Order: sequence, then C-alpha cells, then structure tokens
Amino acid sequence: MSFCRAAPLIRLLAICLSASAPAFAGATVSLSAVYAPADSQPIRAGLAWRVFSARADADGSFPLVAESNEPNPVMSLDDGDYIVHAACGLAGAAKQISVGAAPLSQKLVMNAGGLRLSGLLGDATIAPAKLVIQVYLPSSSDPEAKLILPNLKAGESVCLPEGNYHVVSKLMDAFGGGASATNSVIYADLRVLPGKLTTGELRHRAATMTLKLVNAAGGEALANTAFSVLTPGGDVIREMIGAFPSLVLAEGEYVAIARHENKTYQATFKVESGQDRDVEVLARQPEPEGDAKP
Repeated sequence: MSFCRAAPLIRLLAICLSASAPAFAGATVSLSAVYAPADSQPIRAGLAWRVFSARADADGSFPLVAESNEPNPVMSLDDGDYIVHAACGLAGAAKQISVGAAPLSQKLVMNAGGLRLSGLLGDATIAPAKLVIQVYLPSSSDPEAKLILPNLKAGESVCLPEGNYHVVSKLMDAFGGGASATNSVIYADLRVLPGKLTTGELRHRAATMTLKLVNAAGGEALANTAFSVLTPGGDVIREMIGAFPSLVLAEGEYVAIARHENKTYQATFKVESGQDRDVEVLARQPEPEGDAKP
C-alpha cells in the first residue's frame, strides 16, 4: 500500500579521503520504512531518504552525506555515526545509527497513514477541479488550527502523521474567467491511523442558478444587466454583469437584484440541492434607485 509517489533518484555525496586512507572503510546500509509498528511489508513508494553526519559543523548544522528517493536504498557509508531521516508526504521519522565494518539494516517506523477525500453533489462525484480541499492540524494550545495542506486534490492520497485533522471543502464555479469559491462549504473532523488509509466523502448541497431579467415569464433575457445575489439578511454573495450569468449556490433562500437602464428589480428564490434552474426577475414595478438594496 502506498499513499504517495516519487520518481526514483539516488545521489551519494562525495566523502573526501586522504591519499593514504583505504578506498573504503565502512559498510553498506540497507534502509526501509513501515507505516506502523505492526506492518510486515515495507513502504514501496513515496519515500525521501536523507542521511546526515551525526557530527555537527561549527554553525550547528549537520552535513548531508547521502540522499535517495528509492523506497529501500542501499548506501555505502564510512565508519561513523549518522542520522537517517525518512519523509513520506507530511510524515517523517529519524534515527541515529553507527556504521562499522559489518553490513547494517535499519527500519524506520513512520507512525503515519493515508488520507483520501472526494466530493459529492447529490449522488454524483464532483470533478476534482471544482473542489478546494484544505487540511488543518488542530492544536490544544492554539484556538486556530494550522493550515498544512492548502489544496489537497480530490481523489489523491497523501501521507500524514497519525492524529486528528480538520478538513474544509469549498465548491468552486467558473466566474469572471476564473474559478471562484461558492458559499457551499463543508467542514469535517477526522482521524488518521497508522498503517490505514482514511477515506471520506464530502457531500455538498448546492445547485447552479442562471439569472435572467425578463419582461415576461419565459421571455428573452435583457442584456447589459447587473445582478447582485444576497442572503435574506442582506449579505452580498456575488455580483455579476450579463444577460444570463450563472453561479453555484448552497441550498437555501436568496434575493436577486437586477439593475438595468437605471432601474432596479428584485425577486426572491430558493435553491434546492442538485436542482439546476433559471431564476427570472421580472422587469416591472421598478423601485427608485435610492430605495433599492445594495
């Protein structure tokens, strides 16, 4: 089981040897990692290994000796002490080792699991491009959770340390030539267990509404109309210009304001999840501009 991917790469940094020293005085070190202590099979992909000298430089840093993106690398190291670090996604583990004359095999326990999320609108899967999924790490000492993944792609797995996480899913729509967040936002709390793949479906309740200003029901939409969509309390959700602009709205009740040729019209409408439809604002009984809602 693998929760992330990485391209094969191995690079050993040169270790300076004096002319009188033997060509190699050390041993081979075989490295592997598992997600959980009880796992019998090593991680097969998605690992990044780095080996540092355990002796710090004058500035306090530890020199990098070797690195590899292979899942189970075998490295030739000189005698001495080293710090081995393995990273998988956002999870990591480190261990100090001592290399002598005999070959050495080391296994690191990541204490990590996988997370894979998807979005649903009704019973239909939401295209990954229409979702922004953010993952936060809660903290008992900080009321605001730390954002660790600003945009987890729906359907893809990521390796995370064992623990609790807070997830926010935002449904997007195309507006003004780009993607904009809608007011359909889903929150979830979940726990990642070591050696397990945690999956979740984030169910949005929303629909696409197409706004039209018409002279009569079912009539042709009037061009050059400015629309505003508000909550019943007067909070502006979106402002658009066009004959029939569309937007995605969360389930609920709204007010549509249409402005055309210095006249203002309005209509109330209700959004039901999965029920895409037109919202017609009738161009009659205009309100004075000064009395219109913002």
